[in-house]
Amino acid sequence: MPEQDTKSFMEAPIEGTLRGRLSEIVTRHGELETTLAAPESQLDRARYQELLKEHGAKATLVGYCKEYIALESDLLEARRMAAGSDAELRELAAAELEPLAERLAASARRIREFILDSQIDGADANAIVEIRAGTGGDEAALFAADVFKMYSLYADSQRWKLEVLSASDTSLGGYKDITFQVNGRGVYARLRFESGGHRVQRVPATETQGRIHTSAITVAVMQEVEEAEVAIHEKDLRVDTYCASGPGGQKVNKTASAVRITHIPTGIVVAIQDEKSQHKNRAKALKVLRSRIREAELRERREKEDALRRSLIGSGDRSDRIRTYNFPQNRVTDHRINVSIYALDRFMLGDIGGLLDQLAARDREERVQML
Repeated sequence: MPEQDTKSFMEAPIEGTLRGRLSEIVTRHGELETTLAAPESQLDRARYQELLKEHGAKATLVGYCKEYIALESDLLEARRMAAGSDAELRELAAAELEPLAERLAASARRIREFILDSQIDGADANAIVEIRAGTGGDEAALFAADVFKMYSLYADSQRWKLEVLSASDTSLGGYKDITFQVNGRGVYARLRFESGGHRVQRVPATETQGRIHTSAITVAVMQEVEEAEVAIHEKDLRVDTYCASGPGGQKVNKTASAVRITHIPTGIVVAIQDEKSQHKNRAKALKVLRSRIREAELRERREKEDALRRSLIGSGDRSDRIRTYNFPQNRVTDHRINVSIYALDRFMLGDIGGLLDQLAARDREERVQML
């Protein structure tokens, strides 16, 4: 599909096979409402929860469909009146035609955007995010802490729940690496654009001559994977336990509660030491391991299917970047869409939604080209 046709495709009338499929979804949603309205005792609990989940998953799209049908009806009525014999009604109806057509096109776009977004692997999944300091030593670690705070504030604004799974901090208050989970509706679909290399240009607090330094971190956003979705066999694991340590390698306890798990087939290694319980650290490590295995599988598939897609985790080198944060200029630039925002101060306080909207729009356009 030529690039210039993307907008017209997204706003074209809903008809044909798509209309039929959406009609089936609306009908099914109505059936679910009827079933769920019956006394809960008529369904076993597991079945009730299953139907409730299906009902919730369809609710947003059904709302968009009903909005579209209502607007379509209003537009047809306005056209009928505009062609009628009553001069006053014709004038009133004619004034409504263009606004109604624009609203109908916007409604069609919302439906197509929702469908495209729902096709993303694990769109509604929770996310596991890893931030790692790259080039730049202590300054990179400090920037990793700043970016973690940025995501934490954004998660709060979205009413998402954030839980740190593992962190390796430094004596200056930075992070060599930090892994955390974000729970909420559509978290992975929203945050997945953050994967890649992030470069920072600023004067470090430790710089005495006011020189601007360039440092880098990498961010990897992975979907949380249920235990049943990725099979991990004990024979494929090498589990090592050791004493947890604090900043700078200081021992913080004398029990071997920290856990390092190596997945032998893939070579993926996960180490967790935050909990005092070895059992809890092992459970967290397996959760992260499942997500890394799934992400590796998805990354390989994306690279085969679409040459435009790049792997999520960068090398941490200054030249491998998706975004630059320039503090002297109060500017953040996303190199994938060539957009600069001169409000870095607000951006670092979690005001990242606008840029994520632009990245999502660009992603949809690219996927439309491949239809």
